Amino acid sequence: MNNIYIIGLSVCTFLLLILLVINLTYKKKKQINRAFVFFIVCLMICCTGQLASLLLSNRADIPPIYFDYFVYIGTCLLPVALWFFGYIFTKTKIQFKKKYLLLFVIPILSLFILWTNDWHHLFYIQYSQQTANTVFGPYFYVHTIYTFALVFVALLYLIKYSIRNSGFFSKQSVLIILGSLVPIIINLLGIVGIPMSIYLTPMSFTITAIFFAFGILKFRFLSITPIALQRIVDRISDGYIVLNEDNIITDFNRPFLDIFHFEESIVRNNNFSSLITSDYISNTDLIMIKDSVINARTSTDTSRLELKLVNEDKCFNVEINSIMSEKDFLGTLILFKDTTQHMQDMKTIQNNQNMLMEKERLASLGQLIGGIAHNLKTPIMSIAGAAEGLNDLIREYDTSIGDPEVTTKDHHDIASDMSDWTQKIKTYTEYMSDVITAVKGQAVTLSEEQSVSFDIEELMKRVNILMRHELKNALVTLNFKINTDANTTLHGNINSLVQVMNNMISNAIQAYHGETGKEIDLIVEKQDKSIIISIKDYAGGLPKEVQDKLFKEMITTKGKNGTGLGLFMSYSTIRAHFNGNITFETEKGKGTKFNIILPIH
Repeated sequence: MNNIYIIGLSVCTFLLLILLVINLTYKKKKQINRAFVFFIVCLMICCTGQLASLLLSNRADIPPIYFDYFVYIGTCLLPVALWFFGYIFTKTKIQFKKKYLLLFVIPILSLFILWTNDWHHLFYIQYSQQTANTVFGPYFYVHTIYTFALVFVALLYLIKYSIRNSGFFSKQSVLIILGSLVPIIINLLGIVGIPMSIYLTPMSFTITAIFFAFGILKFRFLSITPIALQRIVDRISDGYIVLNEDNIITDFNRPFLDIFHFEESIVRNNNFSSLITSDYISNTDLIMIKDSVINARTSTDTSRLELKLVNEDKCFNVEINSIMSEKDFLGTLILFKDTTQHMQDMKTIQNNQNMLMEKERLASLGQLIGGIAHNLKTPIMSIAGAAEGLNDLIREYDTSIGDPEVTTKDHHDIASDMSDWTQKIKTYTEYMSDVITAVKGQAVTLSEEQSVSFDIEELMKRVNILMRHELKNALVTLNFKINTDANTTLHGNINSLVQVMNNMISNAIQAYHGETGKEIDLIVEKQDKSIIISIKDYAGGLPKEVQDKLFKEMITTKGKNGTGLGLFMSYSTIRAHFNGNITFETEKGKGTKFNIILPIH
């Protein structure tokens, strides 16, 4: 029987030696490598000690317990090594803390009690190489409970993490579960009294180590390709890659391969910088990505970049994040979100929006033309009447020349009447000039930027001129309430502001649905460092569904007669040209009030 144990322990020692050499040959060892080496060394101490006991105990007449003194160095430290291995396997990387030293207290105490067992027999009352013949001391159970607790927690870490990431039926999970069950079953059988040799324990843990190594080393220590998880990440639309501390690609999904048309064999374990070159993206984008990857080592912030492939009409939003574990940098996650369709949709929306804006502008120009006809007709007729009056005075003056009955006073009266008519003509022409100036300003294209200084009085004058015709036709009164200094200076595109106000007044007129004799208040007041221009109607108020979407999208209550672009454009204009804001207050059955808030510089 001993020969079988010798062969078994020799094979285990040889396999452990191979695993140790494989781990020691890694150029850049991670914590998981070091923890696994610690675990293997403990197993080698157990196996070599037991092997030496079998080979030398009888030949050299050395009591077997002295070999156990050496074996128990590995036996006591083995649960601690397994715990560290399981914990690091779960966390990937940890910072060693002083509290971890408490894990060594019981193992060291166990060794001390074992080595002094002849004085107190706390560990063994009667020692035997067969568990059935061994009588254990009281401390042995403390040692056993602690050992099993650590082993159980460590194996729980390994099994839980593997199942969570790989799926219960993945090959890796099955190997880890089987490897975990071997020593548990062997030791449980010994505890319940089934005759067993102490040599089976190190052999069972060696089998565990082999299962672990095959399940993990196959995937290059945590560069794991979990089966269930991989299927999930391959189905998401965004591509991603994971870089380790040396910018080596350790993980990726199928969409990433499809983005750049890579083969899987050339991606894994390749350096990111040598894989993604200027053949795929521009040098500028490449530099920005590399800089963001470097910054990710010291920052938890997400870097966001936009890039376009060199040879394809594809656009991507790239997010670069650091992968941290307890403040330790583990690697970098680069996420590629395909925004090609989004960009195309935005371009289509922009084109459609330009068409709607042009339609709205033409509609505004149509209103202006109607206003021009009304606003110029009256002064033109008045000027024509004044000209006729001047002609009458000219004829009267002409016939009075040489008439002895015409006195000097009569000549002065004729001159005074002529002066009155010319003054009226001057007034009418000034009014016509104001109308033309206002109309000219509103007729400019929407894309032109004319930032000037103007005061509230000039603004109200333009609004009054341009809205007079529409208000008169609707039989609606516009009340001007200037509750601040009319000479207050504002800065920006006055034509755009007039258009916004006119649009709101037109909306207020239409809110009455043709009812006559109604009123609209245009209120100007100063609050803090802002001028607030309010346009208030007393109609039915805005529906709830309109309130929720106002300023956020093009919405209208006018049906096919409206585009919904007016307020949408108005909000954008005030934000862009004045750095201001538009708010509203509405109440069902009582009306609506729009507030244009303009900061004063």
